[in-house]
This record gives sequence, structure tokens and C-alpha cells, in this order.
Amino acid sequence: MINDRFYKRKYVIGGIAVCIVLSYILRLFFLQIIDQSTKEKAENNAQLRQTLYPSRGLIYDRNGELLVANQPIYEVTMIVREMKQEPFDTIGLCNALHISRDSFEIRMQDMTNRKKNRGYTQFAPQIFMPNLSQEEVAQLQQEKYKYPGVDIRIRTLRDYTYPIASHILGSVGEVNHNDIQQDDYYKTGDYSGRGGIERTYEKELRGKKGVEVYMRDSRGRIQGSYQNGQMDMPAEAGNDLYLSIDRATQQVAEQLMQNKIGSIVAIEPKTGEVIAMVSAPNWDPRRLVGKERSANYQQLLKDTNKPLMNRATQAQYAPGSTFKILQALVALQNGSITPHTKYPCNGQQSTPIKCTHDHGSPVDLEEGIEQSCNPYFWALYRDMLQQDGYENGHALFKEHYNEWREVIASFGLGERFANTDIREQAKGYLPTTDFYNRIYGQKGWKAITIRSLSIGQGEILVTPLQLANQAAAIANKGYYITPHFNRNDSMKSDIHTTLVDSVHFDVVHRGMSRVMTEGTGRWYNIPELQMCGKTGTVQNPHGEDHALFIGFAPQDNPQIAVAVAVENAGFGATWACPIATLVMEQYLTGEISRNALFERMTNANLIDKADEQ
Repeated sequence: MINDRFYKRKYVIGGIAVCIVLSYILRLFFLQIIDQSTKEKAENNAQLRQTLYPSRGLIYDRNGELLVANQPIYEVTMIVREMKQEPFDTIGLCNALHISRDSFEIRMQDMTNRKKNRGYTQFAPQIFMPNLSQEEVAQLQQEKYKYPGVDIRIRTLRDYTYPIASHILGSVGEVNHNDIQQDDYYKTGDYSGRGGIERTYEKELRGKKGVEVYMRDSRGRIQGSYQNGQMDMPAEAGNDLYLSIDRATQQVAEQLMQNKIGSIVAIEPKTGEVIAMVSAPNWDPRRLVGKERSANYQQLLKDTNKPLMNRATQAQYAPGSTFKILQALVALQNGSITPHTKYPCNGQQSTPIKCTHDHGSPVDLEEGIEQSCNPYFWALYRDMLQQDGYENGHALFKEHYNEWREVIASFGLGERFANTDIREQAKGYLPTTDFYNRIYGQKGWKAITIRSLSIGQGEILVTPLQLANQAAAIANKGYYITPHFNRNDSMKSDIHTTLVDSVHFDVVHRGMSRVMTEGTGRWYNIPELQMCGKTGTVQNPHGEDHALFIGFAPQDNPQIAVAVAVENAGFGATWACPIATLVMEQYLTGEISRNALFERMTNANLIDKADEQ
């Protein structure tokens, strides 16, 4: 009889052998099929893969005028393995590149440090020196044969036709660790959009990389194209982009805002296309290109006037008297007034809010808009909110407040615009009943408590982009299309209808026209352009008042809606209004006829005035 103990042992030994064989098979399967690193290392011994970088898509304005192009730059690359094949003339290379031996060693350490350069391998080209001009590499091109493993690679950087639109366009810079982790398209040393349109449309603009594969011998020397170029792939250029901005209007608007702090936003009402967007102070976009990009960015970052902040979309102000237009529309929709409703005004003696203008009394809606009469809009606001009194625990009063807030919000205030290519927006603020309940208690506030809202002061905040969109919605008699830059991206189906019926806008249009013909804007009106507008002077606890303006033209067929904010400037009629009318004139006529006014606005230095506060 077979000994059971020894009989069973052969199965154990056989099982162990099978496990060992299986482990080898699984390991080979992992190395050859799953883990590509071993395969890549083997291929790198026999191949040299040269990445071909695509040209970035060009950017044009609404009229097809080129704004952003590309310019060639050169990079010095190194294949470390080839440099080790024979004695390397380090001093000669340093002299050719005009760098010291210490700089060479530091660059080599950075290049071969896998923490700093996660894609490092000694078999493939690595960037040693980026952003060199043709003049800087001229000597190296003549002597390159002396330095095995060293090559010159052509890349492109952005080239700007005009020194404008820096906040709109953004910039292109080297990718960081997070970019590489989130998108395997990028490798160390690649470039991507770092802000604005360049970042929003990065995938469309960047194109697709290509590759050229070369064969090497056992010593790493290139022997020619690998497999007769069957593995080569050409780079595909990025898609061109056509923006909605008008170059000439953008340029004029930026000139008008030089040496000022503030912003201009101009929108085509019927499409929501942004014609111009200026945030001041700004910078020449060419400053963030090439070797000086990092140093220039740090200067901008440290500037106390915060040029990197896009005030057009991120600055928040009380809207001041520009808000009175919306107050009128809500009251008309609510039915608490008619166009003929009149309220008295006692000028400087008016209470609880005095009037800042001298005019007759009483006034109706058109006169109230024309004269920007504070008592009129306070009385309108009061009657709208307390038309049912304060009975039933203020419930009806708060219901009217919520209705008022809902209508105001329908004009695009209090929230960021969604589904748009405009980045970095602030929300603004429309105070809620909960906000006032927390401050004053459930029954501790009434219309008179929040009377500042009636004239666009108090807790309400808006951005210049929201103000321009408000002007566009008024010009359209009750609707707007989300503001955007990409002219090829039609958003005409994305219509936002306000909660005010279109029948209520004609009287408001007439009042805004009277502002420009008889009111605070009359000095800067161009009658044949049928300008409509509303000035605003906003209280500023940190210095002189901010100057605001909203408007559109022509009245019968609006083609441009504008908002202007000039910080610490004083009256809206003095600064924001003339700047806005010059922007409208440039866009509608293609030129500026009021040269003296243009020179006065352009040469005014209000930054120094603000610094004195």
C-alpha cells in the first residue's frame, strides 16, 4: 500500500511548481502588456521620438482683424544618455549659450530632478533652456555638431498685434504639476492658457501634437527615420477663434481709461456679444510672453492698484442712480404707479432723502428719471412695498419685498452669469428678507429702514458686467442673452426674459432719452445717435464718490449698451457719462469726432487723485 504521507507530498510539490510557473507568466504579462514603462525603455534604446508642437489657433476680432498670432522661439534640448557616450565639452556649450558653468550645473540638476521634472528620462529630449531668440541660438546652431545629445527645437509663443484686451485674452504660460496630473496631453515644459479666453478655449486653441520617430544604433546615434516614417504623425494646428469684441472700440475704450481705476463694458443687446470690456489699470499682454513673463507677472501681482483683477467682472459697487431705472420698471409692473403718477420734491429740504438737483415739483416718471429725483424714487419704492401696510406680522410687506427682489434678479443681478465664456465673475448682492431679519428682527424693519435701496445705495451690489447687461435688457424691452465673447457660439436661443412686460419700457426709454437731451448727460449727447442713458454717483466710504453710467443707442434700434464705472472720480455726469458716449460714438460711427473731449478724458489722471484719498 502506498504511504499516504509521501503520496500526498508529490501533489504539494507539484502545486508549488505550478504556482511558480504561473507567477512568472503573470509577471511577464504585466511587464509586456500592462506595464508599458519597460516597453518604453526598450523602445527608447532603439528609437528617438521627437514631439512636434502644433501652432496655437489664432484669435480675431468681430471684423476678422487679427489680435493674437504666433511667433517662433527656440528651446535647447538634451538627451542625457547621448551626452554620456563620449567626453562632452561643457565649457564650449556654456560659451555658446552665454551662461556660466554654475548655471549649467543648476539647469542640469533641475532638468534631471524627477520631482521637478516628472517626465524625465535619459533616453528622450529634455528641455534645458527655453524661450531663446534666434540671435541667442545662432552660435549654437553653427557648432551643434560638437555637442552630442544637444538639439534646438522650434516652438511658438503668442504674438499680439495690439497692446490691448489683456483681461479678455489672458495669457499662455508653462503648465504646472496640477495641469499635468489632470490632463495627460501635457508634459513638463508644455504651455497652456493661463487665463481669459486662452484658458477657456484651451482645448480648441492648443491643437494636437505630432511626432517624428528616428532609429538609433547601439550607441544611441540617430541612423534615420524609423520604419520609413510609418510611425510619424504631423501636428495639427489649433482652431482659430473669432471674438465678439471690436478692436477699434476696445482700443478707444482702453485709451479713455488710462490713468484711471474702473471699467467699461459694452454689449450688443440683440446678441449678448461683448463689444468691448476694459478693466483699468491693465497691462500690455506682450509683457507676459517669453523669458520676462515670470518677473513681469510678479510686478503686476505686487502693484497696489491690482491690475490683475478684472474689475469689469469682479469689482462690486452699489449701482447708485443707475438703479432707479429698474425701480421704475418694477413699480410699473407691480401696478403701484403709472407713467403719470406724480410725487412732490422739496429739493434739499426733502426728507428722509434729499434731492441733489433743482427742478420743479411735483414730478412724474419721465421727469423723475430725467432729473434723477431721489424723493420721487423713495416715494415710489415706499408705496410699492407698503401698499398693504404692515399688518399680519409684516407678512404682506415682506411678500412685496420678495416680489421686488425677484423682478430685480430677473435682469441678471445677484448671481453670476452661467453658460458663458466670461471667467472670474463676482455675484453681486441682492439682500434677502432673512438678511434684514437677522439684523433688525422679524418686525424691526420697514420701507424706511431700507430706504437707501430706493436710490441704489445700501446693501445692494452689482458688477459693471451686470450693469451693462441691465442696460441691454432695458434696450431690448425686457430680455437679454447671456453676455459672451465667442462670436461663433450663437446663444440667441438662450434668451432670458425679465419679469417686466415689454409695454412698460417705452416710458423708461423716453426718460433715459431726456437724461441725454435735458438732464445730466446733455453736455455729451450726440442727437443723431439717439442716445439714452442714466448717470450715477455712488457713495464711497473710502474716498471720493464713484462715477457710474449706463446707456444704449440708438433708441429705436439699439446696437450697443454700455456701462462705465470710474472709481474715486466724483460725479457720474462728469466722468462716466462722457466716456460712455465716446465709446458709443466710436462703435456706431467708426470714429471720434469730438477730439477735444476725447483728449480731455484720455489725459485725465484720476489714479493720482485716488491715491491722495
